[in-house]
Amino acid sequence: MDRVLANRPAITYSSLGGAVIAQQVFQTSGAPEAYLQGVPAGSFGPASSGGFLFGQPPKAGDPLDIKCEDSQLRSVKACKLSQNALETLRGEEGPGNSIYLSERGNSIRLHEGILQEGYIQYGMDRHHDTDNPDGIINMGTSENKLCYDLLHKRLTKPDMLHINPSLLQYSDWRGHAFLRVAVAKFLTRYCCSPNPLKADNVVVMNGCGSLFSCIAAVICDPKDAILIPTPFYGVITEDLHLYSDVKLFHVPLDCEVGRHNPNNRPFRLTVRKLEEGLQRAKEEGLTIRGVILMNPHNPLAEIYSLKEMITFLEFAKRNALHAIVDEVYMLTVFDESVTFQSVLSADSLPDPQRTHIMWGMSKDFAMAGIRIGTLYTENRDLVEALAKLGSFHGVSGTTQHQVAQLLQDKEWINEEFLPENRRRLKAACSYLTGELLSMGIPFLDRPATLYVWADLRKYLQESSFEEELSLWKCFLRHKLLLSCGQAFCCSVPGWFRIVFADQQHHLQLVLGLMLTSPIPKEED
Repeated sequence: MDRVLANRPAITYSSLGGAVIAQQVFQTSGAPEAYLQGVPAGSFGPASSGGFLFGQPPKAGDPLDIKCEDSQLRSVKACKLSQNALETLRGEEGPGNSIYLSERGNSIRLHEGILQEGYIQYGMDRHHDTDNPDGIINMGTSENKLCYDLLHKRLTKPDMLHINPSLLQYSDWRGHAFLRVAVAKFLTRYCCSPNPLKADNVVVMNGCGSLFSCIAAVICDPKDAILIPTPFYGVITEDLHLYSDVKLFHVPLDCEVGRHNPNNRPFRLTVRKLEEGLQRAKEEGLTIRGVILMNPHNPLAEIYSLKEMITFLEFAKRNALHAIVDEVYMLTVFDESVTFQSVLSADSLPDPQRTHIMWGMSKDFAMAGIRIGTLYTENRDLVEALAKLGSFHGVSGTTQHQVAQLLQDKEWINEEFLPENRRRLKAACSYLTGELLSMGIPFLDRPATLYVWADLRKYLQESSFEEELSLWKCFLRHKLLLSCGQAFCCSVPGWFRIVFADQQHHLQLVLGLMLTSPIPKEED
């Protein structure tokens, strides 16, 4: 067998230094003068589910009329600003190193970014309708808060309260056999696999973050790198780096649509971009071990076709790269006219030994606190290596039992949870996007995930990540937590992720805060 796993000492997390971000130059290639074009505003709603939706096109000189700069933009700058957000927010140099910790320990302790700092601020001042009505409203964390009633009813049924000795003892560190069987059957059904998936190919850990970390540890050596298109869910940087000292090498995507290619999509991922990114990484002397693909995408909410995904996997095969496919939003598609196709639905994969599919309970089942992440891979070496790390990332026996019961309940999933969850998500998304339209705020119109990717560039006094950070701080000071583009290493400042999976009266408060916040930015 070709080299599949890294030449890494067993279960070691050594050589961790400071935050390492792979520097990647974003070179715009003839950015068009025209701004992004999209479907007419009148097509808002289900019929527009595949388009790019705007309020009003900008006039020349309008603050919104900010193009991708002709000069080189570094996506690494966004990440570094994100990591320095703690010091920027507090207006101080930040705490020093602790004499009680190693260099690695201090690096981990002091590693902060916008997503982490925003959540810390929110944790100290959470909005509550009665107990703390003036607290921070969190529309930055991708959580589904619309289905508590459905989940409470199901999770309190008698079959969930089962206890036997095996649940109170150590289990197989890949996950209890009964859960891996349930996951394999569930993925076979909902991923439309042409053949039954095997329980022995399933690994269960306490969240997909743990899976990212462990996969990086066993396919990469310290200082190796993995390709990832930007923007991307920024916490993956910590998932790969803090334990395993693995870098992410950015492949920035263009935010503008080419004038001569009307079928092009904003932030479109292509094989050509992946190839160019890989070549740049090699020129910088980096060893690339894999590529991360998200479908549906975070934060773009883009849904890639199976044909597109296969071309990405063929790119990975040509270059002997592991393909880590994140499908955690696969059931969070709420337009009946749009179909998500998992790579597991393919008749065959280009390189099954290097293709690894992630899924979890946090998004599709609105259960972020349950901490269940699953991996499906045909690579036995990888499964065995991950099992050695499983004792650090295990899930309690009682939780595994509850999740297995849930995944096996086809009637509840198909007749109660999924239809109602999709109805509520669709209504919430329609409400938020309708209000954004009325405010003249452009956004990617996608019928999936729990958020929209919105273009707030018209609120920046200049096109800079510093200005974007000021806008983010402005929202936070006025008790609204959003996620700004630099937290996702976006190459162009001014894009924000806005989560809509919350009660409508909370969305109304959010929109009110956006309207009343002093924009452009107030003086610090």
